[in-house]
Amino acid sequence: MAKVDIVNLSGAVTGSIELNDSIFAIEPNQSAIAAVIRNQLANRRQGTHSTKTRSEVRGGGKRPWRQKGTGRARHGSTRSAQYVGGGIIFGPKPRDYSYTVPKKIKRLAMKSALSTKLADNKLIVVENFDLGEIKTAKAVEALKAIKAESGALIVTEEKNDQVILSARNIPDVKTAVVNTINVFDILKYDSFVVTKAAAEKIQEVYV
Repeated sequence: MAKVDIVNLSGAVTGSIELNDSIFAIEPNQSAIAAVIRNQLANRRQGTHSTKTRSEVRGGGKRPWRQKGTGRARHGSTRSAQYVGGGIIFGPKPRDYSYTVPKKIKRLAMKSALSTKLADNKLIVVENFDLGEIKTAKAVEALKAIKAESGALIVTEEKNDQVILSARNIPDVKTAVVNTINVFDILKYDSFVVTKAAAEKIQEVYV
């Protein structure tokens, strides 16, 4: 098992934790990661885009000119696609982009993302994230002390309003609870900062 130092919010090492190799030290599967990220981004799409067809645009109830005798091409409506103000052919319509990915692929991608962070020395285990009060400056100071100031995903075992409110105005920092972490966020943020309790919870869930 991989042994990782546990630090406090001052950056001092206070102990160590053993992380399960089957979760944090596997060979990252890039295709699984790519599949899950594509799925997450697709599921986030609203799909509310819409254009009007020639039957939906306003006007065009009368033929622009008679069928024969003018020497011009025949037209039945000024709302055909070739006219300004006309309908759109095969334009986008509201649709649902979401789809599902097999659970095994999701688990493999999550383990691959966590293993990537550990291999890159970007996984930081903190004793706890108790700032004492809701204060952004304290959160910034703590992240700087644990060397995660370039951007971090802070993961706690359960919802912690003190952490959420203190970190929400810091650029490139996001907070999450163990049961809401996802592959996209883990890889998007430079450092994966996790409390000891949250790390143990992750191992319980994904072992």
